[in-house]
Amino acid sequence: MNAAESQRRSEPFLPEINTNRRRCAQLSRRKPEKTSDESAEILSKEEIALFRHSVKQSVCVQMLQEGFHRSFSEVFLLLRADDDLRDLRRQAPLEQQKDKLETMRVHLSLAEQAERTGSWSVVCEQRLSLGQYFSIPEDVWLSLHFYHSCVDRQPGGSRPVAEARACMAELYLQRGELQQAKQQAELCIQQAEAGGWMDSAGRPLWLRARQTLWRIYSRLADGPLDAEDYDEALTLLHKGYSMAIESEDKQLEGEASYRLGLTYHSAGDHDRAKQFISTSMQIFGTLGNADGLGRCYKAMAKCMESEENVDETVDCLEKFADISRSNGLQHNLADAYLCLGNIYYRRNQYQKSSEFFLQSYEVACSLQDVDLLQRAQVWVASARAQTVIRKYSADVVLATEAALRRLLAWKQTRPLQEASRDDTDRTAAAAAAWYQLTDT
Repeated sequence: MNAAESQRRSEPFLPEINTNRRRCAQLSRRKPEKTSDESAEILSKEEIALFRHSVKQSVCVQMLQEGFHRSFSEVFLLLRADDDLRDLRRQAPLEQQKDKLETMRVHLSLAEQAERTGSWSVVCEQRLSLGQYFSIPEDVWLSLHFYHSCVDRQPGGSRPVAEARACMAELYLQRGELQQAKQQAELCIQQAEAGGWMDSAGRPLWLRARQTLWRIYSRLADGPLDAEDYDEALTLLHKGYSMAIESEDKQLEGEASYRLGLTYHSAGDHDRAKQFISTSMQIFGTLGNADGLGRCYKAMAKCMESEENVDETVDCLEKFADISRSNGLQHNLADAYLCLGNIYYRRNQYQKSSEFFLQSYEVACSLQDVDLLQRAQVWVASARAQTVIRKYSADVVLATEAALRRLLAWKQTRPLQEASRDDTDRTAAAAAAWYQLTDT
């Protein structure tokens, strides 16, 4: 009785409506338990240092802690050199470029470790990789540094050393340092032929070096050609031609033969010029190189014109135009029309020359090439003027009263007696395209 009565007294008279609030209060009084995720968020001293220190300091400290003191010294010297060159470049300082510094740290550390055990091939591979990594123009100095350091580690030669020389030859060629490029390419050929090595892409290094050496000889010949020293130019171009043949690259062989043909033509030896141009023409025809084949026909036309063989000249230029038209080479087509117009212009066939000049003008309008258009425009105007003046040149020479009357009558009626309606329409269409081009 007493127990039941006390139970009734303990129960609330009204139902509890704040159960959720009580449960929330109980949960809030519980102590938070540590989870594994929170413990995983605790950073190590090394990770904290990455946030506190600069990229340069972090990389250098890591190399010193790992015992790679030579690598640290090399990176430090490169950073100092970068400070000296900073005014010459627009990119961020090297010490702020984390990826580059980290890449140098990794490869230089591996190279130093291999050097301690005498694994010189591994040393050169790591330095070659660094040279290839710095590929943008602003980093060429870094690339050359690592290529040279690769060569210096094993001057007797190895696969990575030969590839480093091939890469240096190409870089020096890009920079215009032709003698340095020639020296490296020749050394690469000597070492690669002895070892039979391939580059990283699987190409024979001796072939790659010969291709580069052809480009070097071609560039070396530019100076003598500008000075009209054709004997020296031909000597260099023949050396390049030999390299092109030995490179087993038919495209290079065709270009080398074409360049020799042009030089022989400039030197006045038209027979040798036609011989090399014909060789180039056969190669480009076999390769299906329409641009090269068209250039060969244009060069052959120059040789024929020098021998005053007008029919053959026109035939070559018409083939040049046909090849350009059928292959969609619009710039070459405009050039072919200009060449044909000039042939007829020099033969005083002004009406026919104006037709070709006008075709070149129309192609230039479609290409929106302002320089080409202006050249064609001048030739069209000159040929049209010669066509009109020729009719009245005799009256100008006579200078009699009757002749002067005819000239005055022509002057008064000249706007009504211009070229035919078809030519006027074509000129108007081309002019409309020109005004549309200049407005934009």
